[in-house]
Amino acid sequence: MSLSLGDSRNIFSGQSQQVSSHDKERLLSQKGLVIWMTGYSGSGKTTLAYGLEKKLFDTGILTAVLDGDILRQGLTSDLGFSNEARTENVRRTAELAKQLASCGVAVICSLITPTNALRELAAGILSEQRFILYHIATPLDVCEKRDVKGHYAKARAGQIKEFTGVSNPFELPLDAQYSINTAGQRVEESLQIMFNHVFPLIKT
Repeated sequence: MSLSLGDSRNIFSGQSQQVSSHDKERLLSQKGLVIWMTGYSGSGKTTLAYGLEKKLFDTGILTAVLDGDILRQGLTSDLGFSNEARTENVRRTAELAKQLASCGVAVICSLITPTNALRELAAGILSEQRFILYHIATPLDVCEKRDVKGHYAKARAGQIKEFTGVSNPFELPLDAQYSINTAGQRVEESLQIMFNHVFPLIKT
């Protein structure tokens, strides 16, 4: 797949910003934040993302979940799974998360993001916002036993190419602020730990 990303050097905005990110955060009484979850398919990222969203929503926090599977049905539906396409997938997601967080939204991103280079790309785009990298550190064998989507079985059979954990590597995060292993731990326990981490950073 060939991506043409264009040249934005000649695009300029002549409109000055009249409402700052601080103004929007003050309106919502919360701070914009990006919680980026990385981990194998089946590690529990999506379950934790929507569960954390519900816990934050119940306390009055405005949230948005950017789920990689959902994004690939729309925003990134034109992308495959080559290194170049994965990079563009992360770039687009991070740019969207940046815009949402600048409005004071607590953004929860659920993407495999298999390499440290991709995680660094996301962190660099989001450098002006608060960026928390969460490693959902459920072991590969546990994720494969779950195989709720049937992807591992298909990858082992050669029906899915470039699948993380089978034909593509997953690099352990070098700079994750937090790590959660969902194996042998109830979902609610994991969610409470995550909530205790992030809520004080969001609520003003």
